[in-house]
Amino acid sequence: MNFPNDENGSVLNEMYQAGVDLSKLAMVEFFQLFEDEQNARAMAKHLEDENIATDIKVHPDKTAGVWDVDCCIEMLPSYDNIVAKEAQFEKLARKFDGYNDGWGIAIDD
Repeated sequence: MNFPNDENGSVLNEMYQAGVDLSKLAMVEFFQLFEDEQNARAMAKHLEDENIATDIKVHPDKTAGVWDVDCCIEMLPSYDNIVAKEAQFEKLARKFDGYNDGWGIAIDD
């Protein structure tokens, strides 16, 4: 399987090489960062109210003064789907003065 030569492609390639079946639905977690807790909580509420994502968590980041909004979406973890969802989250996070900070998939051992 070939993946584009960028960060998302590299992550997907590593998952594929590790034996993750990328042809099956998975819970993909997306991360957004905010400098203001109220903005983070407002985005989390929007995600919940609009049923955009599940398992939404707001918590302080390891970096002082930064707040994380982590949320999950069940989706096929294809390159195109990941890129499209990241773009959606980036646009949405900007409305709350934040930004998208990547994604991941929990892999059962």
